[in-house]
Amino acid sequence: MTDSKYFTTNKKGEIFELKAELNNEKKEKRKEAVKKVIAAMTVGKDVSSLFPDVVNCMQTDNLELKKLVYLYLMNYAKSQPDMAIMAVNSFVKDCEDPNPLIRALAVRTMGCIRVDKITEYLCEPLRKCLKDEDPYVRKTAAVCVAKLHDINAQLVEDQGFLDTLKDLISDSNPMVVANAVAALSEIAESHPNSNLLDLNPQSINKLLTALNECTEWGQIFILDCLANYTPRDDRESQSICERVTPRLSHANSAVVLSAVKVLMKFMEMLPKDLDYYGTLLKKLAPPLVTLLSAEPELQYVALRNINLIVQKRPEILKHEMKVFFVKYNDPIYVKLEKLDIMIRLASQANIAQVLAELKEYATEVDVDFVRKAVRAIGRCAIKVEQSAERCVSTLLDLIQTKVNYVVQEAIVVIKDIFRKYPNKYESVIATLCENLDSLDEPEARAAMIWIVGEYAERIDNADELLESFLEGFHDESTQVQLQLLTAIVKLFLKKPTETQELVQQVLSLATQDSDNPDLRDRGYIYWRLLSTDPVAAKEVVLAEKPLISEETDLIEPTLLDELICHIGTLASVYHKPPNAFVEGSRGVQHKRLPPRTGSNESPESPELAQPAAAQPADQPPAVIPSQGDLLGDLLNLDLGPPTSGGTPAITSAMQMGAMDLLGGGLDSLMGDDTEALGGDLGGSPAIGAGFGGPAVMPSSLNAPVGGGLGDLFDLGSGVGMPTGSYVVPKTVWLPAMKAKGLEISGTFARRMGTIQMDVTFTNKAMQIMTDFAIQFNRNSFGLSPAAPLQLATPLSPNQTIEVSLPLSTVGPVMKMDPLNNLQVAVKNNIDVFYFSSLYPINILFVEDGKMERQVFLATWKDIPSDNEAQFQIKDCHLNSDAVSNKLQSNNIFTIAKRNVEGQDMLYQSMKLTNGIWILAELRIQPGSPNFTLSLKCRAPEISQFVLQSYEAMLKN
Repeated sequence: MTDSKYFTTNKKGEIFELKAELNNEKKEKRKEAVKKVIAAMTVGKDVSSLFPDVVNCMQTDNLELKKLVYLYLMNYAKSQPDMAIMAVNSFVKDCEDPNPLIRALAVRTMGCIRVDKITEYLCEPLRKCLKDEDPYVRKTAAVCVAKLHDINAQLVEDQGFLDTLKDLISDSNPMVVANAVAALSEIAESHPNSNLLDLNPQSINKLLTALNECTEWGQIFILDCLANYTPRDDRESQSICERVTPRLSHANSAVVLSAVKVLMKFMEMLPKDLDYYGTLLKKLAPPLVTLLSAEPELQYVALRNINLIVQKRPEILKHEMKVFFVKYNDPIYVKLEKLDIMIRLASQANIAQVLAELKEYATEVDVDFVRKAVRAIGRCAIKVEQSAERCVSTLLDLIQTKVNYVVQEAIVVIKDIFRKYPNKYESVIATLCENLDSLDEPEARAAMIWIVGEYAERIDNADELLESFLEGFHDESTQVQLQLLTAIVKLFLKKPTETQELVQQVLSLATQDSDNPDLRDRGYIYWRLLSTDPVAAKEVVLAEKPLISEETDLIEPTLLDELICHIGTLASVYHKPPNAFVEGSRGVQHKRLPPRTGSNESPESPELAQPAAAQPADQPPAVIPSQGDLLGDLLNLDLGPPTSGGTPAITSAMQMGAMDLLGGGLDSLMGDDTEALGGDLGGSPAIGAGFGGPAVMPSSLNAPVGGGLGDLFDLGSGVGMPTGSYVVPKTVWLPAMKAKGLEISGTFARRMGTIQMDVTFTNKAMQIMTDFAIQFNRNSFGLSPAAPLQLATPLSPNQTIEVSLPLSTVGPVMKMDPLNNLQVAVKNNIDVFYFSSLYPINILFVEDGKMERQVFLATWKDIPSDNEAQFQIKDCHLNSDAVSNKLQSNNIFTIAKRNVEGQDMLYQSMKLTNGIWILAELRIQPGSPNFTLSLKCRAPEISQFVLQSYEAMLKN
């Protein structure tokens, strides 16, 4: 008969009957009674009143009965703490029992009785069990320590149980080792700063030995513990990887993922040119693929982890695209995850295969999946440029199916393709316009409106199309309203005569009839721009768009590194660090990958032993804004130097920078309009400090104009610059033959925190030259004159005058080629002359470029290794101290100096005027004239120019 009989009883006075049966003399009757009590307890009846009678049954040799009584005890000890003390003696006796199973059972139950009153009585039995001759008892006692620590941490520490646990790591039995590691890890989690698991090469060796022999869950505990260890060098990390690799073929997927976590972490320390590194990459693929043959829930967990692995090291699975193809019976959550990984693995080699597959998915019945598949085609186009044309034709085929939601998704992604490849696929706009009436989703309507507004000049009836959207303006979502407002303003700026009524209508709807503050504010901005200065409006609204990036959904690198350290845990499924979803008092440690070292790569930092938790106080800008970057232009609108009041303003078109420096726009300054020459051109983003006459002359030629934002950028005030900074010798920028007898030569220098342009003017013509003015074109670092060009006297024939012109870095920015190219226009009474000059990048090194050591360390690790550039500086006969002093006088600051294997290593930082940091490592072999320079920067294109400055400074 089954145990179900214990659950079925309807007699009256049940508790009374049970009490009588528990006190029966016959063992069998007592056992039956305890089973009935447990059954009643299981279904939720309160049988706590039987506590003393059940405890009396503990005195038995029958293992089954003992287990039942212990089960009852664990359940009711908390509600009956005074009664629970009665059981203490039995525990103490059972811990001395000759049967190891009973000893282990007693110690396990002791750990589960969470009653403060009795914990102190349990210390002695636990101490004996920790040193028991039977490994089964020892492994159970190890876990009991962790449970006891949770109840009373101080007691465990005072009793010395933690030291006993540490000793168990060296136990001869692998299961004891695994449980000791699990217990210590558990305790360490609640005390993040305690160094409980003091791992060293000897203890790691013991753990690796135990790894081969313990159970699968024991292996997981040991592997998770290994993942927290940082090897001393690449050799040790390779040795650990070799011993962990066999776990990849384990049948338990949790063991496999824990092994993958260890290998992914330790691979960071292996040089990429090592043969073993390539072998390891190959070995990691098959186990990950095997995980995908499990049931859907396991597949999903595996796919979420693979998603992280592919972002960190796509080369592992680059040949395994086919296993991520979707099966017809996959649940939707598995399908979507596979789709995401397919895009991440898409490359020129497999794009044809991927596109064929995605086109197939777009005809499925599952709407969510179809939408994602269409989006995926667009992401492929943006990621793999060679496939863009094929992707666009695939999207057009899908639009022809006229399936409503397919068409809408296709239009959304085609908008992104237009942003990535301007002026390439606009021929498809006609097809898109045909489907205008079928769009009912806000995102698709907004995308279509953007396309019509952006390419209004190519669409004959653009005004009619936008007007059709305007009819139900108030019923549209905010996203569509904002896009419609911008699109109609674009249309007006492109076709002003035909669309005046339309733009007035939309501005009125947005400002007077709308209660949405975002829409109203944008409407007012456009209204004021258009009414005060249409040219400025054109520059702002129709500015060249920055290209969109290929991977907008990649996880941020530092977060990705942390998540790689949590592979196989919930963090890797949520793609969030544990502290984002684990509540409670336990301090969650931030984990990071170890620093990469390698034969061809420089050591990561001056102090590898320091903790890597320090983050830079403020993240530097990632790159110089590219040509036409609207934000870059807007930020510079009001940064011109202030001028004296009362000077009449120049016409609005010039004021707003409509004048093109190199397109002959200076002709207007050629006349006798001296008032215009002295006027305020400073506010113009295209003109920078502009041409100015005596009216705006600052008090000192060698200082930036004071007041306003100028002061913010004047690093010279209060920052003493060491003397002896390097100045490039003057070169001829404009020969007399090309400038009607005017020869201009010069150089750039940094003095007292201010950039100076030292210019020599020589008149080799037969007539006097007067009315000099100077203007810079937009440039990579916003260089512009901080004061007007002032020659003390007219320049007579055969006369030479030297002028020092202070420069600011608050002018308009545009990326130049090469980066340090400066295009200059100089005007005098004869003509306007244009020339280019290359400025040395070291004039941009600011005086506060010395980084804190901890910040340097964290920043070096944070900048991707792909951004590192390595150079040789030859024929330099200086020692490290001389090098350090020489560079310091040019604002290249030495953070730390180390001697590694006889080589002097200087770790240096410098900061550019636009906030970009450059980190350097200079290796100097005493006696050798050749130095090795490694540079790391978030804008790696700067590195080549920094090298030129290093060479010039060290050799002159």
